This record gives sequence, C-alpha cells and structure tokens, in this order.
Amino acid sequence: MAKMEELDDEIDRREYRRRRRVRNQIISYVVLGVFLVGVILGGVIGVNKLIAGMKDRKQAEELQKQLDELSQAEQEPQVVEAPAEPVENYEEVDELEEIVNSSIAEMPLEDKVAGLFIITPEALTDTDVVIRAGETTKEKLGQHAVGGLIYFSQNIKSADQLTEMLSNTRSWSKYSIFLAVDEEGGQVSRVAESGLAENVGSMADIGAAGDTAKAQEAGAAIGGYLSGFGFNLNFAPVADVVAEGNTIIGDRSFGSDTNLAASMTSAMVQGMQGAGVSACLKHFPGLGDTTEDTHEGMAVTDKTLEDFAAVDFPVYQAGISAGADFVMVGHLSAPNVTGDNTPASLSGKMITEILRGQLGYQGIVITDAMNMSAITEYYTADQAAVMALQAGADMILMPEDFETAYNGVLEAVQNGTLTEERIDESLKRIFRVKRRDRVGE
Repeated sequence: MAKMEELDDEIDRREYRRRRRVRNQIISYVVLGVFLVGVILGGVIGVNKLIAGMKDRKQAEELQKQLDELSQAEQEPQVVEAPAEPVENYEEVDELEEIVNSSIAEMPLEDKVAGLFIITPEALTDTDVVIRAGETTKEKLGQHAVGGLIYFSQNIKSADQLTEMLSNTRSWSKYSIFLAVDEEGGQVSRVAESGLAENVGSMADIGAAGDTAKAQEAGAAIGGYLSGFGFNLNFAPVADVVAEGNTIIGDRSFGSDTNLAASMTSAMVQGMQGAGVSACLKHFPGLGDTTEDTHEGMAVTDKTLEDFAAVDFPVYQAGISAGADFVMVGHLSAPNVTGDNTPASLSGKMITEILRGQLGYQGIVITDAMNMSAITEYYTADQAAVMALQAGADMILMPEDFETAYNGVLEAVQNGTLTEERIDESLKRIFRVKRRDRVGE
C-alpha cells in the first residue's frame, strides 16, 4: 500500500513538472510573440533598451541586425514613392520628340529638303534688295519652305520696317522658320550698325576686361533687342582663339587665351539664349591662326588634332556645355587632321568624327556661307550641298545658287546618294529647336 502511494506521488510530481514546462513554454511563446509584434510595429526604443539590458552580447548583436534589416525594409518603399527630378525631364523630352516626329511625318520630301537651307531673302524672291515681305515673299515661301532666312544691313531701314518684315515672313512660312542675322557686337553688328540698337562693343574689348559677367550682359543685350524685332537666331559668338597678330578674325574674338575665351563664350551663349535667341558658335574647328580669308579662297592650317584639342576645342566645348543651339563649321582646310585639303564644312572626319564624336555635340551643325570662294572655286553649289550633308552637316547656309543646290540635294535623295532617313536625322535636330516652345501647351 505504501508503494502505491509513493508511485502516485511520483506521478503527481511528474505531472506537475510537465504542466510547469508547458506553462513556461506558453509564457515564453507569449513573450516572444509580444516582442516580435513590438518590433514589427516599430518599437525601436523599447528594443534598444532590451538590447542594452542583455548580458548575452551575441544575442544582442543578432537582435540589432534584425532590427536594422527591418528598418531598411520600411524605408525602401519611400524611394519608389518619391521619383527623382529627371523623370519629369524625360517626360518633356518624350513630348518634344513626339511633336518633332509628327511634324516631320507630315512633310513632303520637297519641303524636307528646302528645310535644310538658310538663304537670303533676295535668293528666295530673286530680287536685288528686300526691305519688306510682300506677296512675292508669300508666294516663294509656298514654293520653297526654306528652313530660315538671313538678313544683312541692306535689309534694315527702320525699327517698324524690320519688325513688320520679320513678322510677315514668320506668318507666311509653312513651318517654323529661323530668322537670322550676324550680330556679334563691334564691327559685325547688322542691327546696331543700322542705328536701331546700342552696339555692345567688340568681343576683344570685353575679353580684355576679363569679366564674364560683361560677356553675359552683352549676350543678353543683343538677344533682347534681336528678339524684340523678331529674330530668333544669331550667328554669334565667335569662338575662335586668335593668334597674336591675326587680322582675319581680329577683334571679333575674345582673345588669344583659351581659358578666357572659353569662359567668355559660355557666358555669352547663356545670356543670348536666355533672351530667347539661339546662339551659334563659329568658326569650327577654329580660324584663329590662319592668314588666309575663306571669303577670298582656300585657307589652310598645318595644325594637328592635338593642336586643336589644346587651343581651340576647349572654347567650343564650353559653348556646347552652355547649351549652344548651333555650331557653324568653317571652310578651313586642315590636312594634318583630315588627310587632305577638303574644307572642314565638307569633311566627315571634322564634323561627324570630331565635332559629334569627340566633342559630343548633338545640336544643329550649319556650314559657313557656301558662296565663299573657298567653296565656289572648287565645287558647284549642288556638289557642295550634298557633300556637306554627307559629312554630317544639318543646314546649308547661303549656297552660291539656291535652286541648283536645292535640286541637287533633292536628286541625291531620289537616286539614293542621300537617304531620306539622313534628311530626317537633320530635320529632327532642327525641329527640336524650332518646336521646343510647344512642350506643355
């Protein structure tokens, strides 16, 4: 009997211990559950206190690691919910591309080809001097939807006359049109020299002062009065670095110091384009040390690519970085760069490989005036126009004979010498500038 009682007592003790273990496990699970809920709900402060009170360092470190992972997981969605600024810029670019592509898609080939030329109003209308845009201008713009017109002193008589002429021309153009002028400041200032604006002075004087703010102010002043009359493109600034004693460029440049010319050019581009007028860097790859004038015949330099890269290219690079809409390629021959005497304006090496490839320029490339002797003595108007486009230029400025050049390019597309895709490539660059003000309308 006593043994049976002892056995019962032992069973009771075991049952008690088993219940106590179950109770302790339940308590542990509850504590752990509460703890995990606290972590998930962000009870960072309480957890940190618990960690501080733990004697087991390893356990504390493991808990801290889990806490850090949880915090990181909570922060990650915030990155997705707050898109960065460039996303909006991409949307604007996409919208502009849609506008550009739809504009080009509607153009017949004849209009596409005409859109690659900037000519004088006299070349358009076949008259001696144009001082008003009348019915003849309207009719001719309907026949040849040129990409732009350039005006000189002979076209400028008074403020009202100039404003009305440009306004009528713009309203009668089938597509957006560039209305251009050479307004560099100093001796090359078609509008200021006609008495319609204050001349800002030569770039040599501004460069000598060494104050980039003055260059920006000059650009803003020129852009301001040009825009007021209706111009939207200015063939300036001159980005050439002039060698000592050079008389071809003279005081049209900011000077002979590369770094100074670079900062001045950048500032002037910003000032001018900030006033709503496209700037054009000229004359790539640099006419600063030549002794020949391309107006009169071939101009040759013995400079190497390394020479240009050290002296001239930094100025163009600065202007490009400032957002210049245009770069004008001159007719300089640089055989040590291109391998022959082909003018830069007709050289794929100079335009596509160097200006586009090495300097990374994606804007509009325009030739210097194609009626200069450096071109006309060696090429016909149609040959020069086709060669320039093959080399990578986007626009042809003032061919010797517009009709010949226009028909030559048109025929080149029709016979496969140039593809329509190549024409569209240039038109896209042109219309990105012409139509960018329509983004967001």
